[in-house]
Amino acid sequence: MLNPPGVAKAARILAERRRSGVQAERLPEDCRPADLESALAIQTEVTRELDANIGGWKCLQPPPDRLVVAPIYREDIHRGAPVSVWAPEGHARIEPELAFVLGRDLPARPEPYTREEVDDAIAHTHLVLELIHSRYSDPASADFPEMLADGLLNQGLFVGPEVDPDMAEEANELTIALNTRSAAPEVHQGRHPNTQPRAPLYWLVNFLREKGEGVKAGEFVITGSFAGVLEAPLEEPVRVLFGDLGELSVSFKARVQS
Repeated sequence: MLNPPGVAKAARILAERRRSGVQAERLPEDCRPADLESALAIQTEVTRELDANIGGWKCLQPPPDRLVVAPIYREDIHRGAPVSVWAPEGHARIEPELAFVLGRDLPARPEPYTREEVDDAIAHTHLVLELIHSRYSDPASADFPEMLADGLLNQGLFVGPEVDPDMAEEANELTIALNTRSAAPEVHQGRHPNTQPRAPLYWLVNFLREKGEGVKAGEFVITGSFAGVLEAPLEEPVRVLFGDLGELSVSFKARVQS
């Protein structure tokens, strides 16, 4: 477990990169997390360092020896276009996902939440795009705990229209189509990484419960991309079709580094 000064140092570095948009090398060895517990401690400290409000979560049912969970900050959740994104490659990087929005709190408690209780708490289901960006200049060189500490590439969320919750619950496969003015349509035969789109939500609720935390009313929970990471152009209309569920429209512009 990384010591408290190391956690604080890593959080300061990652928080500053989030503010400025600057990508840089891996964390210094004296504050580089080597385990999941240290990575989660850095996540928490980054939130404090930014004085940010949690508006949602990204998650997957974790594979062995990993945790796939990170906060999404309320200030980074967008509903209107154009959406300003860090785009050092010259395009927006996006993941087409579903978001489940709770209508009531599911706070910490001794006993686990059942699927029925979680289902009953869902108020809305939306088409969304996770906005992707790393604070590392070469994320492929970073170990998984370093990626977890940095929020697993999240830089925010674009919220599209609400969709039928029953159709969304069964949407383990979706044809994802990306339509832009400057390129031919891009079509992917998408599949949810955990098969059932709500499965990671059930996991998250009880993971946070065990930590003495919880999921709050109004928070967006995204549970995995149907098509991996897609590249969308800047400064032009973008349409993303989610099979029979519907579609969303958006545009992106590059944020300017400070």
